Amino acid sequence: MNAFSHASESAPVILCLGDSLTAGFGVMPGEDYPALLQQRLRAHGFAHRVINAGLSGDTTAGAMRRLDWSLRSQPKIAIVVLGANDGLRGLDLAEMKQNLLTIMTRLRQAKVELMLLGGMQLPPNYGAGYDVRFQAIYPEVAEETGATLIPFFLEGVAGQPHLNQSDGIHPTAAGYRIIAEHVWRHLLPWLNGSSSSAASGSSP
Repeated sequence: MNAFSHASESAPVILCLGDSLTAGFGVMPGEDYPALLQQRLRAHGFAHRVINAGLSGDTTAGAMRRLDWSLRSQPKIAIVVLGANDGLRGLDLAEMKQNLLTIMTRLRQAKVELMLLGGMQLPPNYGAGYDVRFQAIYPEVAEETGATLIPFFLEGVAGQPHLNQSDGIHPTAAGYRIIAEHVWRHLLPWLNGSSSSAASGSSP
């Protein structure tokens, strides 16, 4: 887990929970989407501190097991991008859904105010039936837990050779810039609304 030291320790925390797509596999430090999000927050005057809780190779079960440790930061916002490794390994989809439900429910119980859930897709060679069921899990979990769904976390990046590393799976630095912009569009309305509410609540 990597906290960005330039943000105040007392600032509201944004927890980025995920696998290698969050950890920033194959790119330089500062080029992963949590780091880019931190830069964007600072540029727009938001004090939030972003914590990168991405672990390469992680599954939904692995992330669930380390969730207690991740929650020690007492996040106000959580961005969850998990399931790609479950799907690529052909793991049981019912278990994957239950793991995601458990993670999102525990985040809510920990008083996380905004939960973003990044949807994923699989390469076509995994079979249409498996892929359709895999993709359907994300809107189902979002609806059942009150999370805000990012329909496809890799939108505009997946399948674009110039935006992916040689493995065709992990984004390049340019790909991460697109992802960070996509996440920012989902996050900013809530940040603006939260700031407005805080300002209104402090008025006499």
